[in-house]
Amino acid sequence: MIVMENINKFYTADQERIHVLKDISLTIDEHEFVAVMGPSGSGKSTLINTISFLDGDFEGTYRFEGQDAYRFNDEKLSALRNKSVGFVFQAFQLIDNNTVLENVAMPLLYSGMKQKQTKPLVMEALRKVGIADKYNKLPKQLSGGQQQRVAIARAIVGNPKFIVADEPTGALDSHTSEEIMQLFKRLNEEEKVTILMVTHDPDAAAYCRRVITVKDGEILEEGVAHAV
Repeated sequence: MIVMENINKFYTADQERIHVLKDISLTIDEHEFVAVMGPSGSGKSTLINTISFLDGDFEGTYRFEGQDAYRFNDEKLSALRNKSVGFVFQAFQLIDNNTVLENVAMPLLYSGMKQKQTKPLVMEALRKVGIADKYNKLPKQLSGGQQQRVAIARAIVGNPKFIVADEPTGALDSHTSEEIMQLFKRLNEEEKVTILMVTHDPDAAAYCRRVITVKDGEILEEGVAHAV
């Protein structure tokens, strides 16, 4: 699904050219559950942004489902991103004044769906993450783990090609983190959701089928995660 070949990326800071990604070559298949690990400043966030159609300023080749996604203009690229990628963030990024139902419906509304058409899809997504009974609650009425489940429902509601989870357990305690990782694992195995997760946590990475370690802009190693 995702094929990157010899990706190089540079930033300019204070008239100095900084080499951020160095000859990255990487393949991610459908239905994989992949962790991307590395210290701060390693280039992993830049790599994820490139994969997610957020940053096309690079040298090399990136093919998504056999085509060069970055050939599109910004408007079409934005539409492709909304259709193809679901995002889950460490800080949940829910809209406080919107109900759970309204938060999860956002990607569908953005894609042009009518509001009355969204409810069955939203309720199905909430059922998959185990909080269908919370559809009418506000985020502040939920625990951190429940809020992250809302964020995951929002990410999967449009049936994207893959999910990017950026430190999804970073704001959660260890017990809740384990619940969230079990949920990701079930979505991957039963719903065949392709998941690309950025994490510093080796316990979270152990749920993935493959771990990619990035350091100083290079892929240091790739390996199979320890089974959980």
